[in-house]
Amino acid sequence: MLLALAACGEVSQREVMLAELAPSPAPANNPSTPAKVELGRHLFHDVRLSAQRNVSCASCHQQARAFSDGIDLSFGTTGARSTRNSMSLVNSGYAATLTWMNPLLRDFEAQALVPLVGESPVELGLANKDALLRARLLSEPRYPALFEAAFPGQAEPYTMQNVAAALSSFQRTLVSLRAPYDRYLAGDEQALDDRAQAGLDTFERLGCGACHGGVLLSSAMATPSEGTPVPRFENNGLRADYPLAHQGLYELSGDPADLGKFKPPSLRNVALTAPYMHDGSLRTLDEVLDHYARGGVASASRSVRITGFELGAEERANLLAFLASLTDEALLADPRFANPWSATQVANMSDGAQLRPIGE
Repeated sequence: MLLALAACGEVSQREVMLAELAPSPAPANNPSTPAKVELGRHLFHDVRLSAQRNVSCASCHQQARAFSDGIDLSFGTTGARSTRNSMSLVNSGYAATLTWMNPLLRDFEAQALVPLVGESPVELGLANKDALLRARLLSEPRYPALFEAAFPGQAEPYTMQNVAAALSSFQRTLVSLRAPYDRYLAGDEQALDDRAQAGLDTFERLGCGACHGGVLLSSAMATPSEGTPVPRFENNGLRADYPLAHQGLYELSGDPADLGKFKPPSLRNVALTAPYMHDGSLRTLDEVLDHYARGGVASASRSVRITGFELGAEERANLLAFLASLTDEALLADPRFANPWSATQVANMSDGAQLRPIGE
């Protein structure tokens, strides 16, 4: 961990934290610019990017919930539900892979096309609707200047690929390293109260860091100072059976040892991202602790790390206090990530479509 680096004197913790507030690195074929990020912010919050103009990227990734959505399985534009819980997008630019179980989907530009044009399940529902998307974007007075600034010199910038590129640039800026825990790591011992510090000790004693380690608190994510992230998947004993929606990595590998294996998500802002697990089946952090305390459900592919443990009432309260210290309040109100569209503009762009209430 970075704590070890700081202790060895190789780099100060403060230097590391400040450096890593920057967006994650962009690929050479999609260099980040402020204009591209700002276009991406507008697109991220725009319901015109859904076939029925009733959902946006932000419907499933809400800033107030640390870019998750508060329900077990999300709704797409047709009303159909996804098969996965919406994972927080925070710090995902540092992830080795961008979905719950696909080790091959490793860059935002490819991943952004999945909700845009994917058909199993349908999310935004824009497959084979490039012309419709172009017409909608051209109908909004803000977009000509935004697209020109983001993609200067392009004769035809209103493409699905450019939309994905701008969304990717915006999502790379969703960095969260301003929680009380970060101030504690940077040397402010008062940033965590006694209960949270005791909870951190319990977290380490129980070996939670094996799957939720490093500064980003996920074994499948790594900051630049921690090296290159490696795809990592675990069966955490959530189920004993594996119907199609719960087969995890096995769907791609065909290896029975991979049944039920999913990516360990980051615990950052975890107090805000309920419900939990790939299917949203655990409603609260108390339910999560109960699950791990009993050792999950036995199966041939369950991780050897899931062994169960005893946790007293005070230890549980301390551990929950530590998890609460991972909340980055500044992230939730950061204007760089906020919805740029007014309520009136949202109503107009829906063309009378019934907008599903957030969280329904």
